[in-house]
Amino acid sequence: MVTTVFTGARKLDADGQVDDFWMVVDDDTITSTGTGPAPAADDRVELDGWLVPGFIDLHCHGGGGHAFDDGDESIMGALAAHRAHGTTRSVISLVANPTARLRESLEVVADLVEDDPLVLGSHLEGPYLAPERRGAHNPVHLKTPDELEISGLLASSRGTLTHVTLAPELDGAMDAIEQFVDAGVTVGVGHTDATMELTQEAFARGATMLTHAFNAMPGIHHRAPGPIMAAFEDERVTIELILDGLHVHPQVAAVAFRSAPRRIALVTDAMAAAGSDDGDYRLGSLNVSVRDGLAVLSGTNTIAGSTLTQDHALRCAITGARVAPAEAVAALTATPARALGLGHRFGRLAPGFAADAVLLDDDWHVKRVWGNGVEFSEHQALRG
Repeated sequence: MVTTVFTGARKLDADGQVDDFWMVVDDDTITSTGTGPAPAADDRVELDGWLVPGFIDLHCHGGGGHAFDDGDESIMGALAAHRAHGTTRSVISLVANPTARLRESLEVVADLVEDDPLVLGSHLEGPYLAPERRGAHNPVHLKTPDELEISGLLASSRGTLTHVTLAPELDGAMDAIEQFVDAGVTVGVGHTDATMELTQEAFARGATMLTHAFNAMPGIHHRAPGPIMAAFEDERVTIELILDGLHVHPQVAAVAFRSAPRRIALVTDAMAAAGSDDGDYRLGSLNVSVRDGLAVLSGTNTIAGSTLTQDHALRCAITGARVAPAEAVAALTATPARALGLGHRFGRLAPGFAADAVLLDDDWHVKRVWGNGVEFSEHQALRG
């Protein structure tokens, strides 16, 4: 195997900042780290800037003009756009669609997981959502959970379904939570009108995530705390946050970071326009218009995903919400990895962890990206 030593950067991850940092990579794994003079290796990469772990996006629907629901080629086109912005590991999120279509999409993602180690699996955002809180999901495709249908979805995913979002107030939802958890799938509460008490019950039954907090759910009311407070108070729960300055005000995001330290996962919930231009797009079976970077269902004011990339979310966290840089980086790396039970392999620049890294300048803009030990541009060429 060819070894590579990365040297000269300031390391920043969930463990904090280390100056004059070096790390040795053997194939796809970090084998050693330290400070000062770097050891010998087959190759040497001199760095100047902040070196952070590769970003992990738990919730994304597309980018670069491509939607994840449109098949293999579209998925790879969208991933290329996000990888250029530092996202080295991605979960493929699917909107509510007919069951047969969802099964086909899950099979496509399962094939991609076998072919591309940077694809972590799939996320079903629907069809088990509250119609009143459906957001940009087609109400025609929403339904209550069914045990046999869920078994079929799990079978189609071939063990690559990472998580599912559902509304716990639906008939059969609590049993569905247990069915998914028993199959090794992380369950997130979202697109819901659930009370705090019902959300607490969902967490007790095994749900461990809150999908895009503050959006498509009741806010915090002084007499009706709702699902957000239930998530803040449960240390088992990871809280997704879309931090683009549009979905959640930076001051509210700051409250979330203080209320649930090291449990905020910054996600994009991006649709096809992320990394692309304003214009007209599709999200599942619905039309979306993007103007000045804001995506809404055409002819409405309903937000339809985002045009966010994770490096932008990092800048919003640090400069807008005034989150400490190490905590902001953790929200893009260690926290989402832990949410999927992958915290032993991803999210830190330490021995035994995947060789995923992003080099940032002093203004937190991406300069270079490595996934699985291969620099991004080279990785894309290898994928064809």
